[in-house]
Amino acid sequence: MYTTNEEGILNNYAIEPPIHFAEYPSLEQQKRYVLQGTIALLLVVSTFLTALAVS
Repeated sequence: MYTTNEEGILNNYAIEPPIHFAEYPSLEQQKRYVLQGTIALLLVVSTFLTALAVS
C-alpha cells in the first residue's frame, strides 16, 4: 500500500500483521521458566566463581 503526494513522491507503508493478545502461561510453563532461570543463574554464578578462582 502506498500513497503519492502532490509532488509525486511515494509514501510506502508496511503491512501490519493482525494483533493477538498473549495468554498467561500455564502452571507447567511457569515451572519450566523457574527451572530455566535457576539453571541460568547457576551457570552465571559458576562462571563468575571460576573466573574469581583463576585470577
